[in-house]
Amino acid sequence: MSLKTLTTKSVQYNNWVVNKYIDWLSTKSDEQLNQETISSFPTILKTLHHIWQTQEYWWSFIAENNEFDFEKTSAVATKEEIFNAIKGNSQKLVDYVSGLSEEDLSKNVKIESQWFQCDFSKYEYIQHAILHGTYHRGQIVTMGRNVGITDAPMTDFNFWNIYKDQQ
Repeated sequence: MSLKTLTTKSVQYNNWVVNKYIDWLSTKSDEQLNQETISSFPTILKTLHHIWQTQEYWWSFIAENNEFDFEKTSAVATKEEIFNAIKGNSQKLVDYVSGLSEEDLSKNVKIESQWFQCDFSKYEYIQHAILHGTYHRGQIVTMGRNVGITDAPMTDFNFWNIYKDQQ
């Protein structure tokens, strides 16, 4: 399997998962989404805000546009704004990757930030952004259980891979 195919499938799967999660969480009460529980972030909504902010941060490097605005993404946003921003960023990544070549995906992008320095391929940054979201979505399932939400959707990669054309 080529890097292009692998990356395309990865961002498509990620987009499907993001939509499943947002659709699922949009049916939950504001009280549940804002109830404090022990995790990396104190509430489900704050965890979602972090996912969105981090996606935007990595997007600025992947797209090489240096347009990340920490203050803008740090502002308190409504539940709907966060949900729409996460979905929008995920779709933006799908659209972007569809226009990349193998060479584009293999291109190294140097990052010099206040926290770290690295020089990895676009594919590795894309992979990191996806895996970061996966990590926190796992936390959201556990946080949900702690606040009475027990109906998390099935989002395993194999489930998507088998049934994606039937959905």
